[in-house]
Amino acid sequence: MLTRLDALPAGFLDTPARELHQLLPGPTLIHVPGRRTPELFVSVLLHGNEDVGLVAIQQVLKAHAGRELPRAMSLFIGNVAAASEGLRRLDQQPDYNRVWPGTVVHAGTPEAEVMQQVHQIMVERGLFASIDIHNNTGLNPHYSVVCQLDANTLHLAMLLTRTVVWFRGPEGSQTASFAQHCPSVAVECGKPGYPANEAAATRFIEACLHLAAFPEHGVRESDIDLYHTVALVKVAPDVDFGFGTPELPLNFKPQLDHLNFVELDAGAVFGQTQLSRPLDVRDELGQDVADTFFRTRNGELQLQRPSMPAMLTLDAKVVRQDCLCYLMDRVPFELLNQPDQPPSPR
Repeated sequence: MLTRLDALPAGFLDTPARELHQLLPGPTLIHVPGRRTPELFVSVLLHGNEDVGLVAIQQVLKAHAGRELPRAMSLFIGNVAAASEGLRRLDQQPDYNRVWPGTVVHAGTPEAEVMQQVHQIMVERGLFASIDIHNNTGLNPHYSVVCQLDANTLHLAMLLTRTVVWFRGPEGSQTASFAQHCPSVAVECGKPGYPANEAAATRFIEACLHLAAFPEHGVRESDIDLYHTVALVKVAPDVDFGFGTPELPLNFKPQLDHLNFVELDAGAVFGQTQLSRPLDVRDELGQDVADTFFRTRNGELQLQRPSMPAMLTLDAKVVRQDCLCYLMDRVPFELLNQPDQPPSPR
């Protein structure tokens, strides 16, 4: 199922995501030589509707056409089949960012075996850093996601933006699988189809390729806004919902994604419902924390305690395939010296 190449296939640099299936039979690992080693590992299209990474890597490789990359790079192109239909994943597929080493739910699937193979190949070749490039479906600023708080990982994350999210789940993410081997970051580059988001991803990849070594100094408090993901929010599977749909049992606000990265107080309204527990809310350990974060009061779905949402989306299919959003707390800077201790709830 994995295709492995030592050169870019003809036409790759000009092929959009929806047409990649004409060049590549499926998940593909391409090794590109460069002046420095160890290699930079880049994964794109783990979600087929998020093409910013593909566009950015094409722009980077075009800019270096005819000359050597500043650092060797291995490029992994993920869900080509879903990309052909403009979908995050096909209905019969697992999420390609939930099947990397460490997955439990998808262990033993063909997709998990492919990611295990890619992971083993890259660890054996040696890694300078790993970056996984994504879009959002809702309104979000550019931000980086890390699983560890060591200085090198944070410096890597800050090559995109000062906004960094510390995230230790779910199991089977690309970022988590490589975090024990090298600085590992996922970057979220806004909605697909926007040249500014593609340019930001391109600059990030270029910066990673040109980085000869990580800074010896630690991260400065003035340089970073750090948040910790404390809850994963899903709509309960038996609840019908919509956005601006008062006829449905759960009616979210039609511009709900405008709340992304806004520090909300208790009582902030997400929508209207008479249901007492319409959401499935889990902490990093998978514990049910719905009553900690949400309440239904006077027909409104409200936050129970202060929090900051990220990745709120108005795409109902993405909500069902993935989630409604994550909830975050700001991390006090002093906790960067205690990476094994999760921040205490406010």
